[in-house]
Amino acid sequence: MAASHILSQPPSFSKSLKYRSKLSLNPSILKATVPFKPTSRTLNLRAVLSQNPAKTITSDTQTQKFQHCFTKSEDGHLYCEGLRVEDVMETAEKRPFYLYSKLQITRNVEAYREALEGLNSIIGYAIKANNNLKILEHLRSMGCGAVLVSGNELRLALRAGFDPTRCIFNGNGKLLEDLVLAAQEGVFVNIDSEFDLENIVSAARISGKKVNVLLRINPDVDPQVHPYISTGNKNSKFGIRNEKLQWFLDAVKAHPNELKLVGAHCHLGSTITKVDIFRDAAVLMVNYIDQIREQGFEINYLNIGGGLGIDYYHAGAVLPTPRDLIDTVRELVLSRNLHLIIEPGRSLIANTCCLVNRVTGVKTNGTKNFIVIDGSMAELIRPSLYDAYQHIELVSPSPPDAETSTFDVVGPVCESADFLGKDRELPTPARGAGLVVHDAGAYCMSMASTYNLKMRPPEYWVEEDGSVAKIRHGETFEDHLRYFEGL
Repeated sequence: MAASHILSQPPSFSKSLKYRSKLSLNPSILKATVPFKPTSRTLNLRAVLSQNPAKTITSDTQTQKFQHCFTKSEDGHLYCEGLRVEDVMETAEKRPFYLYSKLQITRNVEAYREALEGLNSIIGYAIKANNNLKILEHLRSMGCGAVLVSGNELRLALRAGFDPTRCIFNGNGKLLEDLVLAAQEGVFVNIDSEFDLENIVSAARISGKKVNVLLRINPDVDPQVHPYISTGNKNSKFGIRNEKLQWFLDAVKAHPNELKLVGAHCHLGSTITKVDIFRDAAVLMVNYIDQIREQGFEINYLNIGGGLGIDYYHAGAVLPTPRDLIDTVRELVLSRNLHLIIEPGRSLIANTCCLVNRVTGVKTNGTKNFIVIDGSMAELIRPSLYDAYQHIELVSPSPPDAETSTFDVVGPVCESADFLGKDRELPTPARGAGLVVHDAGAYCMSMASTYNLKMRPPEYWVEEDGSVAKIRHGETFEDHLRYFEGL
């Protein structure tokens, strides 16, 4: 990789930053001469939510690819790609660990690739969902690009071998030094605000490279998801409002040597299970693209973001697949001869993994029953942070006389917020029994912490040949002490 020499040492800008003071993006200078007026049809359009998650036209192949790779067999044992999880526990470190199916990652990517047949497209994997280097290398080997929201994610993508011209740099607070690296490498950059545009222009001048940019437009479409993961409504910190579009277009025109506007971008949120919403947003976006093209810009890319939900409840819900998603926007993309960029994270990686724990003990406080495990909110924070539901089950059959009760599954962290699941009907487990939290591939390990000085756990995956390989070392107490050496 051409940029490999940059990875270990951030670039120095003390000399180059003098150019920044020369940049002027005074709104009065760039004031729009013609207001940007989307049609009334565009402005009045809002997401029409169906009563069912989707009217799926899913092929059997797509449905099979997105089935859960962890399955309970008739013998009462939980399996991953033919291996008993209980047997993996005997060979892995005796601590909570993440266990993935490499084959399921492959199947998920294949489902997207099949759905995108006939379209010019980029599958930009959202690194924030899971930043394991071995997983990134595997996704890159399958032709994925990468979606980045920090300079370190960009550096990691380069280290993993991603083609930088198939990478997209998002974010509402991108730093100048990170933008310089993006400009040097030829990464697509989304413009999110006035100051963001100013920094991108500065980065282009410092690097001596013209930057391919997309305008991140806030379409004000409600994705009907948890407010923390809703990113495309008018109250979101992300994107630019449509009434400011003309200002941004004039700003891009004013910097032909630094910026090339190549596309438009939107991102609605995450865990979306109604594909109508994606189409509604795409209708808005192609309408904007039509009007931007009328001003002489060669817009070739539509980025509709990511956010496709998965079956966290394991209740047999029929949820939309990648093909259902792509088919809702296919005609719009083809009608404008656009390249489609999508940014899946959760739907590529979440259902490929479980957090594997051991039961420390069972207790009751008189009104509540608790299963206490060695895993916690430090290893997996989604339930505590979002009140998210993730399916929980034991990895092996319980004794015939084990009483089934309602339990909160909790960890040892000194917080009442430390729970992995509440009010779960489970057989009373024996001490040391294995217990898994399903669908833990996305926004779990990447959000893990060392709270209560719990060390981030190791990660393993089941290879194509059925063997188990470690893909990340667990952190140790000695690792923690190294941060203080020599101080």
